[in-house]
Amino acid sequence: MSDFYYIMRSKSDGKYLVARPHDSQTSYLLLFKEQYDALSYVNTHAGEYANHLGIEMIPNNQISTILQRWGFIGVGVVSDPLIPRIEFLQRS
Repeated sequence: MSDFYYIMRSKSDGKYLVARPHDSQTSYLLLFKEQYDALSYVNTHAGEYANHLGIEMIPNNQISTILQRWGFIGVGVVSDPLIPRIEFLQRS
């Protein structure tokens, strides 16, 4: 794991950009290794929302706190933002 990741949040309500595999009720916080990966992801898959999202850098040690506070089941680490290729990891 990296020392930090990039996350995306709504500028209007502060909600995080998440993934819901197979339209499930569970949510995974999307993590990006680089800021440009986050920009590429949103511009490729949801360009109309790009202006509504902000990118934040988050230290690795704060991820579990966010997962607990917001009720996320785990994280989705985006390794290729264009395809997209996402590795889903559940918290234990």
